[in-house]
Formats: sequence, structure tokens, C-alpha cells
Amino acid sequence: MMAKTSEPCVRDLEFRGFIEGLTFQIKGKPTCHYFGGVPYALPPVGPFRWRKPRPLPSCYRYGTRANPGRYTGGTALCPQPGLESDLPDMTLWDEDCLQCNIWMPVGEPPAGGWPVFFNIHGGFLQLGNPNGQDLCAMLSETSAKFICVLPAYRLNVFGFLASEELGQNFDSNDIVSNVGFWDIRLALEWTHKNISYFGGDASNITIGGYSAGSHATFHQLAYELGLPDSKAIVRRAIMWSNGPGVQPKSTAEAQEQFEELLTALKIPLSVSSTEKLARLRALDAPTLIKATMRVKHHQFRATTDGHFVRHGLMKEIDNGVFAERMKRRGIKLLIGECRDEHFIYGTWRPPKNSLESLFNRIQADYPLRACEALIKYYYPEDKLPADCKDWPDAFGRIYADIQIHMLERGFVNALVQHGAGDLIYRYRMEWRARCIDNRLPKEWGVTHGTDYAIWMWGNGENLLKKEKSLIKNSFHDLFAKFLDGEEMDWGTTDPLHIRTLTPKGTVVCGEDPMLERGLEVWRLLQGVGVTGNSIMSKI
Repeated sequence: MMAKTSEPCVRDLEFRGFIEGLTFQIKGKPTCHYFGGVPYALPPVGPFRWRKPRPLPSCYRYGTRANPGRYTGGTALCPQPGLESDLPDMTLWDEDCLQCNIWMPVGEPPAGGWPVFFNIHGGFLQLGNPNGQDLCAMLSETSAKFICVLPAYRLNVFGFLASEELGQNFDSNDIVSNVGFWDIRLALEWTHKNISYFGGDASNITIGGYSAGSHATFHQLAYELGLPDSKAIVRRAIMWSNGPGVQPKSTAEAQEQFEELLTALKIPLSVSSTEKLARLRALDAPTLIKATMRVKHHQFRATTDGHFVRHGLMKEIDNGVFAERMKRRGIKLLIGECRDEHFIYGTWRPPKNSLESLFNRIQADYPLRACEALIKYYYPEDKLPADCKDWPDAFGRIYADIQIHMLERGFVNALVQHGAGDLIYRYRMEWRARCIDNRLPKEWGVTHGTDYAIWMWGNGENLLKKEKSLIKNSFHDLFAKFLDGEEMDWGTTDPLHIRTLTPKGTVVCGEDPMLERGLEVWRLLQGVGVTGNSIMSKI
């Protein structure tokens, strides 16, 4: 990694006051500015745990000219499980995590301001943070000149706990379901209102993310498309390695998980909903996280609450409503995958070596009807497929198919069939940079996350000189144009075709050999993935 130094950088945010960040330098030359851990909402702690995020009041100031607020670190770390069975360092946890990191180019912005990329971190919606980003090399060496806003948001049980009882405790302005998505939305609105103070163009915002960040991007886009045009913020969207397909569980379906959690915490199911909430709020974060790791339904994800996630959202994709709204606003979408996604996916809470364990594992993520249909389709004779070495390997493959490969294709096909094909840019990565070898086994190939070094120009790790040329010509210059809203020559002649970076580092544009299978799985889940009629978002 290139050694870099820094010096203080003070920014005047006008009515919000003054903040101090950093200007990073490489060999004495400024590369970019950085402000880390900037609050976008009031702390969601104490009685505000599981409530919608609260905007900063109009009187809120980050600091004064004489004493600017110091934002040189990163966002707080929402309490979370680790990638392995052990918990990460709990001393770093802080539920007061509604903050964002901001990276910006040096120099004067263009007329109207820098383009803005609102980049949502991944982690299965269970873990992660935006602090591992390093945009110094990209913002100084490439044509990608934009402001990057990276929000932290509530995760796992803190961001996606749902139950019928909890909803009874609040009025319609304080919904408890999907608060992690509400956090991201508020961060996006904060960005729209305040990014001009950083030199950004509030009318030129791209929203995107990797993995769970891509999943969140879809739901943020879906929510936005349900709002009146006057409330629109997003101009473009990027979905790296994730796609929609299964309607999120209903609140009633999430009830089983909620009761499992209460039982694990020794909270009687017989007490009132108010008492249940009070007892949950009285528990510290480690106790809650450890309990979530013991229950069968251990993945806390979005639910179809009729507010942030609409009933019949998947139906809107199939009947053309989603495409029509995208066309009306001209929202372009960059979407794609890596060749070997399953290796990483198979490491996340894998099942034991049996079909029954695999079936139970996917129920942690998807509605029961969807799980039953998938098991019957993928394992018709209850036997391990020939291309899988064991059931944990099979889990990684089916998980990657449903999260990414198959349902991404059904989603894109529906958009194309309803006339939005000119808005879609598809990609596939089959090549990886040498620096990935430092953290992932070579035999995992181009697995989930390996292409982030392509999009983020190494993301703090050194790219070889020949790799920089390959990345620049194959994707990075196009990525910069996409963020800026410029026209791109993607190289494809049909909206269902894919731009592929091959193992040899060459670019091939053409037909998608996995399309038909993807559509088959999409059709399989159409019946079990739709839960109601299309209605507008509740504002």
C-alpha cells in the first residue's frame, strides 16, 4: 500500500457550522479530502432503539470557526456478529452509529458541483461498516472525480427486528420495521440537503452499493419510485453483486423469529407488548447479539411492512410498474456479478452437512414457501448435486443464485420486457487483480467482493501498472462517466447482453448463457414471492 500522510482540512458548512477533516497526501501531493463520522441523525439509543431515525434539528451545529467539529476518524460500529463464530471486539461497538464518511476530490469543483456517489456498505445486513474504504488513489489517479458519501446504518437485530406487537406501540410516524432502511433514507436526504457545502451537485446523485449494499440500493430505489416526483433524489443506481426477487417476509412471518428471540432472552411471551419492548430495550448490545446467534432464524432482514417495503413490490417488477417509473424519471441502472460468488457466500453461517440443515439455513433469509419451492427445484431427489462437494458447498451455490445470479436476471429481463432496456448496463467479472491474493485464496477465483478493487481502483491496495491500464480501459473510465451522467459506449447491442471482463483481461460483449436458467428460477418464485397488491409508499 502507498504510504500517505495527512494534514487538517477545515470546511465551512454555513448554517451547520464548521468541521475539520483531513487532506491526504502521497509524496507530498494532495490526493483528496476526507471527513469521517459526520452525524446525519440524532442517536438511536435508549428509548429510540427500534424507532425511526430522527433528523438533526435545524439548530444543530457541528462546530464553530474557532472550535470546528473534529471528524478525522470513521463512523461508529453498530453492534454485530463476526464473520466467524466469535464476536468481534465489543469495545468498539456503539449504537450511536448514524454517521457517514465523506471523500471528495481536491481542487475546485466543476460548474454545478462534483457528481455524488451515495455508496452503501455490504455485510448481509448483519455486519460491516464504511470505514474500510480508501479512495485516495482513485480520486487522484483516475478520471473518476466525485464525492463519495458512505453511511453507517443499523444492522441485524438493531436495524431489522420486526413483530406484530412492536408495531402496536407506535403511531404511523414511528414505524419500527426496517429501521436500517429508514436510516439509509435519512442519510440520503441529509446528503441531498447538505452536499453542496462540500462542493457536490445535489441534482446529480447516484445511489449504489456492494452485496447487502446492493440489496439496500434496490429497496431504496423501490421506495423512491413510490414517492411523488417532487421528492425524488436519485438519478442513477448501481447494484454490485445482488439482486431482488423474493418479496421480503411479512410481519406475521417475522413473528416466529421475534418469539424465538424472546425465548432465547428468557422474556415471557405472555407479557404485554409494551413490557416486551421495555425488557428488550433494557438489555445491553452483547446480550442481544449473542441471543441472535442462538436462534434458528438468525438473519434479521427486511420485512414487507406496507410502509418502506410495499406489499406486492415484486409484482410491480413483473407487471411493468417498476419499469414505467424508472423510465419516467430516466434512472439508469448498472448491475452485475462475479463468476465465483458462491465461495464467499458459503462462509456465512453455513449449514451442517445435510439437506435438512441447508433447508433450515435458507429459512433464516427467505419465506417458507420460497424455501420449499427452491429445495424442490434444486434437489428434486433430495440428493447432493454432482458439482457440489458437500451440503455447505451446495448452500453457497444456492445462496449465490438467489441473492445474485438467477434473480438478477429475472429482474433485468422484466425491466427490458417493459421497455426500460435502454436504462440497463449489465456486467460480469471473470478476472481479479493480484492484490486480492493478500486476503482471499487464489482457488476461490473471482468470488464475491473481488471486483471491488476494479471499481474502487484498488481501494487502498496497490494495483500493478499493467492492471491499472486494463481496469481503466475495461470498466473504470465507463464507471466515471456513469457517475457523471455522461453517455457511455458499453459495447453491447442488446439490453440483455453482458459486458464481460474475461480471465485473460479482455472485454467481450454478448449474450448471457445463464439467462434462461435465471428466468426459470424467477418464474418458479413468482407465485411464492408476491404477497399483495401494489400500493404507494407511505411518506
